[in-house]
Amino acid sequence: MGFDSIVLNYDSPSMKRQGSSFHDGHKVINDPIHGHIKLDNSTVEFIDTVQFQRLRDLKQLGAAYFVFPGGSHNRFEHSIGVSHLAGTLIERFANEQPELGIREDEIRGVKLAGLCHDLGHGPFSHVFDNEFMPNARPGFTWTHEQASEMMLEYLIDDNQIDIDKDNTNLIKDLIAGTPRAQSKYHDRGFLFDIVANKTNSVDVDKFDYIERDAQNLGLRSSYDAKRLLLYCRVVNNEICYHHKEVYNLYEMFHTRYSLFKRIYTHRVGKAIELMITDALLAADPYMNIASAVDSPCDYLNLTDDILREIERSQTDELAPARHIMKRLRKRQLYKFVDEILVPPHLLDKITTGVITAQEIVTHQNTNDKLHIDDVIVSKGKVNYAMQDRNPVDSIRFFSKHNDNESFTIPKNHVSYMIPSQFQEVVIRVFARDPCKVDAIQRAFRRALQKVCGFVETPPLDKSIHHHHQH
Repeated sequence: MGFDSIVLNYDSPSMKRQGSSFHDGHKVINDPIHGHIKLDNSTVEFIDTVQFQRLRDLKQLGAAYFVFPGGSHNRFEHSIGVSHLAGTLIERFANEQPELGIREDEIRGVKLAGLCHDLGHGPFSHVFDNEFMPNARPGFTWTHEQASEMMLEYLIDDNQIDIDKDNTNLIKDLIAGTPRAQSKYHDRGFLFDIVANKTNSVDVDKFDYIERDAQNLGLRSSYDAKRLLLYCRVVNNEICYHHKEVYNLYEMFHTRYSLFKRIYTHRVGKAIELMITDALLAADPYMNIASAVDSPCDYLNLTDDILREIERSQTDELAPARHIMKRLRKRQLYKFVDEILVPPHLLDKITTGVITAQEIVTHQNTNDKLHIDDVIVSKGKVNYAMQDRNPVDSIRFFSKHNDNESFTIPKNHVSYMIPSQFQEVVIRVFARDPCKVDAIQRAFRRALQKVCGFVETPPLDKSIHHHHQH
């Protein structure tokens, strides 16, 4: 008996025809993070569609793959992992807490919400959302969550999937993390804690991406998501954790912070994101990239492959975009110039509304010849997932002596070494032309001095005089 007949790696939408379904109509895939995952028929029906298979062409870490060679995994496998964790959790609740009366349609909805939560991501995900779209279509409000709803409807209609309006709305609401007022699920709050927890941000989406990203990048993570999945139960209509898991939850948020700090907001990765944004903006008038969000059929074909499409093109209109892509390939990147980690008491003073490219350029030396297009100012926030709040303050716990009552645990009952700030803001400056790094750095520091009123700028002087040489 060959190995392939036991381990079914899910590589082909035509698996049905290859007769590789498992007993009781499930399929099994071998996932590097969760091991063997059983997929039921209604999940497989969603996976075997062009709308879901599109996620194979969206990198989970977007531009970070250009910096970290391990970050080559895609939203496809992450989405299957989230569906698996969501299903595992709700099925455990159904078995261990029969008083919750969890129904089949709720279990199916939770699994499908986990599966479909990322259907709406664009090329390089957050670059597309936060950098490209606001510049390509100023004043047009658009989020990948809206696109997920659009692509979910398209998937269901285009593949004639048998699911009624109420169940479709349930999936949408579970992805959004809040039930709509007139929904029959509005008193089933715990269901909405599973895929996208809006109360305290502990959800299976995080459990999957933190572990998957860490493993692919070769990082060892010190917290264990599998424990959290076991040590929780529904109390008063919300998911609560065993009180002994409180430190593990802080570890989870710290691990997420660490991934943001070291990987997702890496300064070279950020420079590459800015180049990708410039390339897409240069190509947009000719390729109509930004208008693809208006039509599910167009959006279906919009993936990370857009960069290769630009590179393959031969029209004159796309020459500027091709030029940026060639620079990226040859590693002639935009250069990091300087940054300031904004002190909490100066957050309303030092902003990107004040420190603009224009403002920096006005502080140049006479013969620096800096132009506003030479400078990019970028603002980044890194936090514990709930802006500047401590998410653990919003988590409720139970004890083994009484698992039908929940309580919160104040930080000072856990450790005095937990941070007192839960968000940091950094303002970074990049140069499109590497030769102008020094001139821009001098101008930036003068602009900063003017804003802060320091004679010297202590946050910067000790910092990175020579980063641009690396």
